Amino acid sequence: MSSGGGGGGGSPNNSEWRFNQTLRNVQGMLKGRSFPGKVMLTRRSEPISPPEYSPRSENDHYEYEQNEGSQELLFGHFDCNPNEKKCKFYQSDNLNMINCVNYLGVACHLICDLTYGGFFCIEFNNSWLQGYAPPNADRREGVLTRKRLEYVECVSQYYDIPDTERSDEEITMLRQIAVDCPRTVPDVTFFQDPQIQKSLERILYTWAIRHPASGYVQGINDLVTPFLIVFLSEHLEGNMDTWSMENLSLQDVSNIEADCYWCLSKFLDGMQDHYTFAQPGIQRLVFRLKELVHRIDEPLSKHIEEQGLEFLQFAFRWFNCLLIREVPFHLVTRLWDTYLAEGDYLPDFLVYISASFLLTWSEKLQKLDFQEMVMFLQHLPTRNWAHHELEMVLSRAYMWHTMFKSSPSHLAN
Repeated sequence: MSSGGGGGGGSPNNSEWRFNQTLRNVQGMLKGRSFPGKVMLTRRSEPISPPEYSPRSENDHYEYEQNEGSQELLFGHFDCNPNEKKCKFYQSDNLNMINCVNYLGVACHLICDLTYGGFFCIEFNNSWLQGYAPPNADRREGVLTRKRLEYVECVSQYYDIPDTERSDEEITMLRQIAVDCPRTVPDVTFFQDPQIQKSLERILYTWAIRHPASGYVQGINDLVTPFLIVFLSEHLEGNMDTWSMENLSLQDVSNIEADCYWCLSKFLDGMQDHYTFAQPGIQRLVFRLKELVHRIDEPLSKHIEEQGLEFLQFAFRWFNCLLIREVPFHLVTRLWDTYLAEGDYLPDFLVYISASFLLTWSEKLQKLDFQEMVMFLQHLPTRNWAHHELEMVLSRAYMWHTMFKSSPSHLAN
């Protein structure tokens, strides 16, 4: 991976130094909390040798140890002991996988405080994502049951009706969704399963009908997939390539659909103008990205301008699909750890993530002409990316955001 963030060249040794320096800076800033990210996945079959972890007090933020010089960022899983009323943090060698064991009697807020911004944990007997289901265990089951029934009623009211009861606009929208569903993550065979396709169609159409200000916009279909994977992994064991929908009951499928629907709704609540007419929210982010790149890497910004390439030509899709199409699917859940942690501040942070993503190839892009840049940015060489490359993108984004967020005029002309 080429070193990003600047236009100047660098030897391999210099790149390695910059990588280590980035990690040291990030680890220093993040002492006392995990790297910006909310944990989404939980399954882990083999135990990990845990480092010692002990919270200072129930009212304090918790810290855990990181070996000096380690290049692994701050992720892992928690093992909670109801007798000692504390949790141990287990570092993970698979940065988007955790296993959080929720023992009866451990307050959810105790575990929530252990991670930056809370986290999304399947072991809590379904999600409690950002207001969808309450963290209080006594209330959670009742709320989930009510919300799932509400979703079923919505499907019955809006989806399970003949076309004669739909408007022409609704028929057109349903047909577009039916066309887009097979295009969703086409390189992952599991998403081509007929039941998955039908679930996607129901979720998207129901969401669009209940959000008439935006309706269905191409790209929203991609945003359902991380939630689907998380909720399905609660019921299906092993690698996703071996999953079969035949192992799920109709009730399980209905519950998974409902959970995905409500999580998608909650997730998009703070980004409605990204998908309304003319998508002004995305256009605003593209403009801010252009300004940020100019401030961070003026040589690249100048080269892009000289070649006549508009940021809208490549960055619109990035913001529309939240980079899901730009990275291998096995990294998407790790990316969404950060998205979920940011909550309502996600649109702001997306600008920094996209800038860091683009500047990964700063040196190469400065050697390309217009046509070559267009082709390169449409087919980015991320197919073989592992967690290392994505962590570098996120760490740079976090550092820049930390540096610039206290300077509100840094994007002003």
